[in-house]
Amino acid sequence: MKREVVVIGLGLIGGSIALGIRKEHDVKMIGFDINEDQVRMAVSLGIIDEKAHSLKTAVATADLIVLAVPVAASEKLLTDMLSFTFKEGAIITDVGSTKQTICAKAKELQNKVSFVGGHPMAGSHKSGVSAAKVHLFENAFYVFTPDEVTSPQVMDTLKDWLKGTKATFLEMSPEKHDEITGAISHFPHIIAASLVHHVETEEDRNPTVTRLAAGGFRDITRIASSSPEMWRDILLQNQSSLLRLLDTWDLEMQKVRSLLESSDSEGIFSYFEQAKHFREKLPERKKGAIPAFYDLFVDVPDHPGAISDVTSILAQSDISLTNIRILETREDIMGVLRLSFRSEEDREQAKEQLGLHTFESYTL
Repeated sequence: MKREVVVIGLGLIGGSIALGIRKEHDVKMIGFDINEDQVRMAVSLGIIDEKAHSLKTAVATADLIVLAVPVAASEKLLTDMLSFTFKEGAIITDVGSTKQTICAKAKELQNKVSFVGGHPMAGSHKSGVSAAKVHLFENAFYVFTPDEVTSPQVMDTLKDWLKGTKATFLEMSPEKHDEITGAISHFPHIIAASLVHHVETEEDRNPTVTRLAAGGFRDITRIASSSPEMWRDILLQNQSSLLRLLDTWDLEMQKVRSLLESSDSEGIFSYFEQAKHFREKLPERKKGAIPAFYDLFVDVPDHPGAISDVTSILAQSDISLTNIRILETREDIMGVLRLSFRSEEDREQAKEQLGLHTFESYTL
């Protein structure tokens, strides 16, 4: 009899995890989602074998249960599962981007089933199970947050289940995870949203500001377009870490204010120089807590058919685009296209192929 996996939440993450498991294991994949369209799509794409008509019945025979839903929803599911029966040796894991609250809630189940918190640090511009890819987590960090009672055998089993994702597995405490993701993911989202609010306020004084805020400003604040519901929950779940980061940010801004007030030319130069050097030391071509944007900017001449020439070159080379945007299209000057790809490899291949056809392209 095949082992069974139940994936609760058939979106991009849940679907991609299911594909990764199926790549390495011959299993019966059962899915559940409150959106019936997502369930039907998952079945039609072969991501799952069948829908779970009853969660209680489905998890009773499951070897692995994946909670691929927001943390608040996962906490409710864990409460519901207090009355469930589980197969001996079964493991539950989640995918939430905060870990302390979910791991604390899971302790209520520790005498019934093994729970290991998880956070695959990868994403995409797209959402929904139709966007699921088996390679979504390849070379990404996949963080596990086992507690003090989690056995090495459970960890080995879970890693074996997920080896098809080809992710890099890391283990740390829920507290350490939330501190780190707070600094490199959650807090930057706050800053991006704050920058947008700041410019909106400036619009009252200078109505032209929104016209000039296109291009680069849109790029550096792109993550502010993320789900408000998701970020409301994340901020509340990682409250203590973010309050600490806001305190240190206030000190950082006071430092900048002091440099400006004193007209400290050397200090201002040093401030930006240090930031430049630290950023340039950050790993490249690695997937991190914030989804990477594999963008390529292409200069295109002002003549009919230029854009179709670019897309045709990519299509002939079997290179998939995730997005295309026209940044500049004024008469008699070179236009600029921003092409977005799903991976660094696709971007590099596109740059090479376009170069062979005399199109100049560059990254930022």
